Amino acid sequence: MTIQLPDTNGALRAYEPRATPLALTPGTPFTSRTVYSAAHVVAEPYADVSPDSPAAVDWDATLAFRRHLWSHGLGVAEAMDTAQRGMGLDWAGAAELIRRSAAEAKSVGGLIACGVGTDQLTTSGASLADIRKAYEEQLALVEEAGARTILMASRALAAAAKGPEDYLDMYGHLLRQSAEPVILHWLGPMFDPALEGYWGSSDLDAATDTFLAVIAAHPDKVDGIKVSLLDAQREIDIRRRLPQGVRCYTGDDFNYPELIAGDEQGFSHALLGIFDPLGPLAAQAVRVLDTGNTEGFRQLLDPTVELSRHLFQTPTRFYKTGVVFLAWLAGHQSHFTMVGGLQSARSLPHFTRAYQLADGLGLFPDPKLAEERMKNLLSLYGVAQ
Repeated sequence: MTIQLPDTNGALRAYEPRATPLALTPGTPFTSRTVYSAAHVVAEPYADVSPDSPAAVDWDATLAFRRHLWSHGLGVAEAMDTAQRGMGLDWAGAAELIRRSAAEAKSVGGLIACGVGTDQLTTSGASLADIRKAYEEQLALVEEAGARTILMASRALAAAAKGPEDYLDMYGHLLRQSAEPVILHWLGPMFDPALEGYWGSSDLDAATDTFLAVIAAHPDKVDGIKVSLLDAQREIDIRRRLPQGVRCYTGDDFNYPELIAGDEQGFSHALLGIFDPLGPLAAQAVRVLDTGNTEGFRQLLDPTVELSRHLFQTPTRFYKTGVVFLAWLAGHQSHFTMVGGLQSARSLPHFTRAYQLADGLGLFPDPKLAEERMKNLLSLYGVAQ
């Protein structure tokens, strides 16, 4: 069986898909690392909506995908950037997602942490008092749902803060108020340009000092940090400066194997968007790591980095499109439609390369289904098969 794939110049070449997938079976949670997959949402394809309409979500398919992740021992990081938070999913949709996913997690015994932000502030010019109130509203909802809190970076705070002191005050207040230790999330501007200068400075060394000062003042209220700067050495440097007991959850979708494997001075846990399409394979790799076999872990996970770097290439914020595309090819949803119309955010050559890389890794449970769906997509772009 072959499929005709176009290159960037439109020339076609035959590609022979993999005949059999990897044998990846569900399993128990891990012992050496805590691992979250930031999960995508499945749009309702029949909803009569426009890109700026409130999100129409297929709740059954969305929750089924979370059960898939839990079945492999992964935790779910809910209502995060991968779920199109602020890029198609508004606060009302995120709140409903948190309620439903937290209830589903309880029913299956799944690990879940949920994003807390300020995205109910939809107009510019919010005051620091408005931002604090918005954070508090979302924090209360997540705690009431019984999930761990991921305290996310706020576009409104990035716009309103005058300097590091405003971040120290805001986060200090929220950490004192939180019922349980939270995960602090530093999302870089490559994922969201509106977060440029977060922690009060565009100088990353100065921003890092402020970030660590927040943690040092409240170490008992910080379960861990998620660093999404795509800078492995900076993450390692931050990791080595954390107070005892505060975890580092890597959010580096370029360098995750080496960061999770760690070194003689420590390692990172994981909270990654790439573990949405890689879930079962990532779970198998971490179970190998649980046995102390770092080399076997790297042998399984290192080959996935090329796919991850492809999906997260500039403009990085559109990686969600590739994630949902692969979920469709893998049979986790019946269509390739996204909230906010974001399925149009990547090109056909991008999809073509993503298909080849994922197929080569054996990620598709049914390679024939993936091939058929890829051919359907190609035909929509006018590529005859």
